[in-house]
Amino acid sequence: MKTKTSILLCFLTLFIVILLDQGSKALIVKLCSPYEIYKSFFGDLLNITLVYNTGAAFSFGYNFTGALRFITLLALPLAGIIGLGIFSLLSKEITNMQRLFIFGIIGGGLGNLLDRFFRSEGVVDFIDVKFFGIFGMERWPTFNIADMAVIIFGVLLLISFIFIERKNKKIANEENNTDTI
Repeated sequence: MKTKTSILLCFLTLFIVILLDQGSKALIVKLCSPYEIYKSFFGDLLNITLVYNTGAAFSFGYNFTGALRFITLLALPLAGIIGLGIFSLLSKEITNMQRLFIFGIIGGGLGNLLDRFFRSEGVVDFIDVKFFGIFGMERWPTFNIADMAVIIFGVLLLISFIFIERKNKKIANEENNTDTI
């Protein structure tokens, strides 16, 4: 059941994600020179390195131009984000917690879309993590707070769907067992 408080919490989560994302990006742009390691932590396990991504995830579409770029990197993602938000607010099938996770994902998506709309250089990425040669990659592609929000809230949403499905199966099994007695 949706309440005003749960919806307010969803929008608060969205705004906090955007604020953390855009605030961290502004700080990094101010402090760092592009494509140089600003700080390293735990040896070279974690580097703070300012890079600009002119594409989407893993630089997909970095070389798109004109209408194709606008449609694939701006219009479609924005339409998807709006659609996801409307669905989550109108759906009676999802829980308040799932709605909160969806708004965390939306906050991350909007954080990167803001960069695509307002930063001619591209999306600001700055978290660079060693990947120890897994999948042939010495380092994971550089990312930001918005990317983290999308992944973390996405995983939490997936886990919540798994737990709810298990709970529903358990309830159905218990109902079937009581019906046969």
